[in-house]
Amino acid sequence: MSTCLKWMTALAALLLPAAAHASEDEQLWTTASATVKLSDHWRFSQEVVGRFGNARDGLYEVEMNALIGYRLTRQVTVWAGYTHDPQYDAGHFTVMEHRGRQQVTFDNIVKIGPGLLSARLRLEERWREGVDGTAWRLRPYVKYVLPFREGGRTALLLSHESFVDLNKTNFQRVDGEERMRNLIAITTPLAKNANAEIGYLHQHGFRPNADDSNDHVASFSLGFSF
Repeated sequence: MSTCLKWMTALAALLLPAAAHASEDEQLWTTASATVKLSDHWRFSQEVVGRFGNARDGLYEVEMNALIGYRLTRQVTVWAGYTHDPQYDAGHFTVMEHRGRQQVTFDNIVKIGPGLLSARLRLEERWREGVDGTAWRLRPYVKYVLPFREGGRTALLLSHESFVDLNKTNFQRVDGEERMRNLIAITTPLAKNANAEIGYLHQHGFRPNADDSNDHVASFSLGFSF
Protein backbone atom coordinates (compact mmCIF):
# COMPACT_ATOMS: atom_id res chain seq x y z
CA MET A 1 0.00 0.00 0.00
CA SER A 2 2.77 2.48 0.94
CA THR A 3 4.64 2.15 -2.40
CA CYS A 4 1.48 2.77 -4.40
CA LEU A 5 0.65 5.77 -2.25
CA LYS A 6 4.10 7.30 -2.73
CA TRP A 7 3.88 7.60 -6.51
CA MET A 8 0.24 8.73 -6.42
CA THR A 9 1.07 11.29 -3.71
CA ALA A 10 3.88 12.70 -5.87
CA LEU A 11 1.55 12.97 -8.87
CA ALA A 12 -1.23 14.61 -6.88
CA ALA A 13 1.18 17.08 -5.27
CA LEU A 14 1.21 18.94 -8.56
CA LEU A 15 -2.49 19.71 -8.04
CA LEU A 16 -2.97 19.52 -4.27
CA PRO A 17 -0.80 21.82 -2.14
CA ALA A 18 -0.12 20.46 1.35
CA ALA A 19 -1.29 22.24 4.48
CA ALA A 20 1.36 23.78 6.71
CA HIS A 21 0.01 22.16 9.89
CA ALA A 22 -2.10 19.02 9.65
CA SER A 23 -2.34 15.47 10.92
CA GLU A 24 -1.60 12.87 8.26
CA ASP A 25 -2.94 9.40 7.57
CA GLU A 26 -2.42 6.84 4.79
CA GLN A 27 -5.55 4.97 3.80
CA LEU A 28 -7.02 2.45 1.37
CA TRP A 29 -10.57 2.72 0.05
CA THR A 30 -12.20 -0.06 -1.96
CA THR A 31 -15.54 0.35 -3.73
CA ALA A 32 -17.88 -2.02 -5.55
CA SER A 33 -21.05 -0.68 -7.17
CA ALA A 34 -23.79 -1.86 -9.50
CA THR A 35 -26.47 0.10 -11.36
CA VAL A 36 -29.48 -1.72 -12.80
CA LYS A 37 -31.77 -0.26 -15.46
CA LEU A 38 -35.30 -1.13 -14.32
CA SER A 39 -37.09 0.66 -17.18
CA ASP A 40 -36.57 3.60 -19.53
CA HIS A 41 -36.75 5.99 -16.56
CA TRP A 42 -36.08 3.99 -13.37
CA ARG A 43 -32.69 2.91 -12.04
CA PHE A 44 -31.49 1.05 -8.93
CA SER A 45 -27.98 1.53 -7.54
CA GLN A 46 -26.15 -0.40 -4.81
CA GLU A 47 -22.68 0.56 -3.57
CA VAL A 48 -20.38 -0.83 -0.85
CA VAL A 49 -17.28 1.07 0.29
CA GLY A 50 -14.67 -0.36 2.67
CA ARG A 51 -12.24 2.12 4.25
CA PHE A 52 -8.97 1.23 5.98
CA GLY A 53 -6.51 3.59 7.66
CA ASN A 54 -3.23 3.47 9.57
CA ALA A 55 -4.51 5.86 12.25
CA ARG A 56 -7.28 3.43 13.22
CA ASP A 57 -5.27 0.25 12.71
CA GLY A 58 -7.17 -1.13 9.74
CA LEU A 59 -10.86 -1.21 8.93
CA TYR A 60 -12.74 1.84 10.18
CA GLU A 61 -15.87 2.11 7.99
CA VAL A 62 -18.17 0.03 5.76
CA GLU A 63 -20.53 2.33 3.87
CA MET A 64 -23.48 0.68 2.09
CA ASN A 65 -25.62 2.87 -0.17
CA ALA A 66 -28.89 1.88 -1.84
CA LEU A 67 -30.59 4.37 -4.20
CA ILE A 68 -33.59 4.50 -6.52
CA GLY A 69 -33.22 6.90 -9.43
CA TYR A 70 -35.66 8.45 -11.90
CA ARG A 71 -34.18 9.71 -15.17
CA LEU A 72 -35.73 13.03 -16.10
CA THR A 73 -33.68 13.53 -19.26
CA ARG A 74 -30.70 11.88 -20.93
CA GLN A 75 -28.41 13.91 -18.65
CA VAL A 76 -30.42 14.51 -15.45
CA THR A 77 -31.44 11.87 -12.88
CA VAL A 78 -32.94 12.36 -9.41
CA TRP A 79 -32.16 9.80 -6.70
CA ALA A 80 -33.28 8.95 -3.16
CA GLY A 81 -32.13 6.24 -0.80
CA TYR A 82 -30.51 5.06 2.42
CA THR A 83 -26.96 4.66 3.72
CA HIS A 84 -26.06 2.02 6.33
CA ASP A 85 -22.71 3.05 7.83
CA PRO A 86 -21.16 1.00 10.67
CA GLN A 87 -17.86 2.43 11.92
CA TYR A 88 -14.91 0.68 13.55
CA ASP A 89 -11.62 1.15 15.35
CA ALA A 90 -8.92 -1.46 14.65
CA GLY A 91 -11.68 -3.59 13.15
CA HIS A 92 -13.86 -3.43 16.28
CA PHE A 93 -17.35 -1.92 15.97
CA THR A 94 -17.77 1.52 17.58
CA VAL A 95 -20.94 3.26 16.30
CA MET A 96 -23.76 2.82 13.78
CA GLU A 97 -24.69 5.72 11.53
CA HIS A 98 -27.83 5.86 9.37
CA ARG A 99 -28.33 8.38 6.56
CA GLY A 100 -31.10 9.50 4.31
CA ARG A 101 -29.74 10.52 0.92
CA GLN A 102 -31.23 12.58 -1.91
CA GLN A 103 -29.31 13.75 -4.94
CA VAL A 104 -29.57 14.98 -8.50
CA THR A 105 -26.93 14.04 -11.06
CA PHE A 106 -26.01 15.90 -14.24
CA ASP A 107 -24.12 13.60 -16.62
CA ASN A 108 -21.78 14.97 -19.31
CA ILE A 109 -23.33 18.42 -19.20
CA VAL A 110 -20.37 20.45 -20.50
CA LYS A 111 -17.68 19.59 -23.04
CA ILE A 112 -14.31 21.15 -22.17
CA GLY A 113 -11.74 20.42 -24.83
CA PRO A 114 -11.81 16.67 -25.53
CA GLY A 115 -13.24 15.89 -22.08
CA LEU A 116 -16.66 16.03 -20.43
CA LEU A 117 -17.76 17.61 -17.14
CA SER A 118 -20.41 16.03 -14.89
CA ALA A 119 -21.85 17.22 -11.57
CA ARG A 120 -23.91 16.03 -8.62
CA LEU A 121 -25.65 17.76 -5.71
CA ARG A 122 -26.28 15.50 -2.71
CA LEU A 123 -28.21 16.18 0.51
CA GLU A 124 -27.84 13.88 3.52
CA GLU A 125 -29.59 13.54 6.87
CA ARG A 126 -27.45 11.68 9.42
CA TRP A 127 -28.39 9.88 12.65
CA ARG A 128 -26.19 7.94 15.05
CA GLU A 129 -27.53 5.30 17.38
CA GLY A 130 -27.38 6.42 21.00
CA VAL A 131 -26.67 10.06 20.04
CA ASP A 132 -29.34 12.77 19.91
CA GLY A 133 -29.84 15.02 16.89
CA THR A 134 -30.17 14.99 13.12
CA ALA A 135 -27.16 16.28 11.18
CA TRP A 136 -27.81 17.85 7.77
CA ARG A 137 -25.05 17.92 5.17
CA LEU A 138 -24.72 19.15 1.56
CA ARG A 139 -22.20 17.57 -0.81
CA PRO A 140 -21.58 19.34 -4.17
CA TYR A 141 -19.44 17.30 -6.57
CA VAL A 142 -17.87 17.87 -10.00
CA LYS A 143 -16.03 15.40 -12.24
CA TYR A 144 -14.01 15.85 -15.44
CA VAL A 145 -13.24 12.84 -17.64
CA LEU A 146 -10.54 13.22 -20.30
CA PRO A 147 -10.07 10.26 -22.72
CA PHE A 148 -6.47 9.39 -23.60
CA ARG A 149 -7.46 9.12 -27.26
CA GLU A 150 -10.45 10.30 -29.25
CA GLY A 151 -13.30 7.83 -28.96
CA GLY A 152 -11.46 5.81 -26.31
CA ARG A 153 -12.98 4.73 -23.00
CA THR A 154 -9.78 4.69 -20.96
CA ALA A 155 -9.49 8.15 -19.45
CA LEU A 156 -8.01 10.46 -16.86
CA LEU A 157 -10.54 11.36 -14.18
CA LEU A 158 -10.36 14.47 -11.98
CA SER A 159 -12.98 15.20 -9.33
CA HIS A 160 -13.70 17.50 -6.39
CA GLU A 161 -16.29 17.10 -3.62
CA SER A 162 -16.99 19.40 -0.68
CA PHE A 163 -18.84 18.45 2.51
CA VAL A 164 -20.81 21.43 3.83
CA ASP A 165 -22.39 20.97 7.27
CA LEU A 166 -25.71 22.80 7.52
CA ASN A 167 -26.10 22.50 11.31
CA LYS A 168 -24.29 21.32 14.42
CA THR A 169 -25.03 18.24 16.55
CA ASN A 170 -23.14 16.20 19.13
CA PHE A 171 -21.34 14.41 16.28
CA GLN A 172 -21.31 17.11 13.56
CA ARG A 173 -19.34 20.00 15.01
CA VAL A 174 -18.31 22.19 12.06
CA ASP A 175 -20.38 25.10 10.84
CA GLY A 176 -19.86 25.23 7.07
CA GLU A 177 -17.33 23.31 4.98
CA GLU A 178 -16.08 20.37 7.00
CA ARG A 179 -13.92 18.55 4.43
CA MET A 180 -13.05 18.27 0.76
CA ARG A 181 -12.02 15.37 -1.42
CA ASN A 182 -9.90 15.69 -4.57
CA LEU A 183 -9.31 12.66 -6.77
CA ILE A 184 -7.00 11.93 -9.69
CA ALA A 185 -7.55 8.52 -11.25
CA ILE A 186 -7.45 6.33 -14.33
CA THR A 187 -10.75 4.79 -15.41
CA THR A 188 -10.97 1.95 -17.92
CA PRO A 189 -13.49 -0.69 -19.05
CA LEU A 190 -12.82 -4.32 -18.09
CA ALA A 191 -15.76 -5.76 -20.03
CA LYS A 192 -18.98 -4.58 -21.66
CA ASN A 193 -20.71 -3.98 -18.31
CA ALA A 194 -17.72 -3.55 -15.99
CA ASN A 195 -15.41 -0.62 -15.32
CA ALA A 196 -12.36 -0.19 -13.07
CA GLU A 197 -10.92 2.93 -11.52
CA ILE A 198 -7.61 3.33 -9.69
CA GLY A 199 -6.25 6.55 -8.29
CA TYR A 200 -5.14 8.82 -5.49
CA LEU A 201 -7.63 10.71 -3.34
CA HIS A 202 -6.66 13.55 -1.02
CA GLN A 203 -9.12 14.26 1.78
CA HIS A 204 -8.58 17.49 3.71
CA GLY A 205 -10.55 17.99 6.92
CA PHE A 206 -11.23 21.38 8.52
CA ARG A 207 -11.17 20.98 12.30
CA PRO A 208 -11.90 23.90 14.65
CA ASN A 209 -9.49 24.29 17.57
CA ALA A 210 -7.20 21.57 16.17
CA ASP A 211 -4.82 20.96 13.28
CA ASP A 212 -6.54 20.17 10.00
CA SER A 213 -6.37 16.58 8.78
CA ASN A 214 -4.93 15.21 5.54
CA ASP A 215 -5.77 11.69 4.41
CA HIS A 216 -3.76 10.22 1.53
CA VAL A 217 -5.92 7.52 0.01
CA ALA A 218 -5.23 4.77 -2.51
CA SER A 219 -8.63 4.36 -4.17
CA PHE A 220 -9.76 1.24 -6.08
CA SER A 221 -13.26 0.90 -7.57
CA LEU A 222 -15.19 -1.64 -9.61
CA GLY A 223 -18.47 -0.59 -11.24
CA PHE A 224 -21.06 -2.74 -12.99
CA SER A 225 -24.07 -1.71 -15.06
CA PHE A 226 -26.95 -3.91 -16.21
